[in-house]
Amino acid sequence: MRITPNLIDATTTALNALFAFKYPADAVLSKFFRDNRALGQNERGFIAETAYAVLRRRRLLEHLLGAEVTRRRLVLAALTRLAGVSQRQLEGAVGEKELKWVADLKGRQVGDLTLAEQTDFPDWLADRLLQHMTPQALLLLAQGLNQAAPLDLRVNPLKYGREAVLARFAEEGIAAEAGTLSPLCIRLKAKPALQKHPLYIDGSIEVQDEGSQLLGYLLAPKRGELVADFCAGAGGKTLLLGAMMRSTGRLYAFDVSDKRLARLKARVARAGLSNVHPVVIANENDLRVKRLAGKADRVLVDAPCSGLGTLRRNPDLKWRQTPEGVAELACKQHDILKGASRLVKQGGRLVYATCSILPEENEAVVADFLAAHPGFRQIPAQDIIEKQGIALACGETLRLAPHTHGTDGFFAAVLERNQEAST
Repeated sequence: MRITPNLIDATTTALNALFAFKYPADAVLSKFFRDNRALGQNERGFIAETAYAVLRRRRLLEHLLGAEVTRRRLVLAALTRLAGVSQRQLEGAVGEKELKWVADLKGRQVGDLTLAEQTDFPDWLADRLLQHMTPQALLLLAQGLNQAAPLDLRVNPLKYGREAVLARFAEEGIAAEAGTLSPLCIRLKAKPALQKHPLYIDGSIEVQDEGSQLLGYLLAPKRGELVADFCAGAGGKTLLLGAMMRSTGRLYAFDVSDKRLARLKARVARAGLSNVHPVVIANENDLRVKRLAGKADRVLVDAPCSGLGTLRRNPDLKWRQTPEGVAELACKQHDILKGASRLVKQGGRLVYATCSILPEENEAVVADFLAAHPGFRQIPAQDIIEKQGIALACGETLRLAPHTHGTDGFFAAVLERNQEAST
């Protein structure tokens, strides 16, 4: 695609909007594209990829630019230093003076980088993670998180088998392969638009990271059980749980957002599920929750979190999140886990999960909960995973990362109620 002056200007304008860091990057870009409908599909792709490259490698680029840093120069630096765009490709897109600057930038040495700059993390995040891992481990984690994520799908077992979907994709020329962890995962080699694909329209496939799919196998709901997805959101995990239950029993999808649950209702219908009951709640102490106290066989708490395990998809989160925000989330996570635990019957299972890489949102929350609730005990996640034929050495808790498992960063702990737990 030819790079034009208008394209450089549009990318710079989009980056200016993103750097306000008030809203999620995908929402900001969606609004930008709605406001600039003359942009073609290829131009939108160029803008999004370039802007996301800047968000991912911001520390490196700013180090290279030093006092020369501007949003426009961040765009040009991302194109020339990260995307491999040549000086010749920029001819006609920028003036002669900028072309000379680009030539200088291409030959500029990186120089000494701090560890935070090497990881492209804010200082506070690098420092926080260094309390729990070696510098080398941190660099490997960052390398994985700073890559673009692949597109993972989950097959709906009520409608299709994975091999049948793979065979159909092969016939249609869609390059795909079976996931290595989840029995329902398909990983695409590219990112085709699937919203109009017949299998997506009829609910046979859904977009869901392979790591997220494993949470369903940790909960392992059975036919006819009473199950609660305590923080259902738009319901990706709810749909998986409903299918694993073969659309039997009762599956409550709790969330504080009526808009998210409204979107879930359409997805439930498309997936062919009849056992899902979306319920809007005010908080974890809502009366609708208390009515189910001690009745649930399985409860999933995919808690609101910093989302730092999803930086491959949402690189803006590392710049939008703060230590104060993490502390607030940890308090909320404690309260949600406590509230959700009241639903679990004796012998029932509670899975606490986040897409965070920070121990204060993960192990620390679980440890505090267990200390305050002696009626619950932790079950090794590996034991549950292995019983379902998934070969994954994870030990006591499930901890996934892009550089080790090819998934987003996830944490999950499995708790079982063995007697009446204190509240």
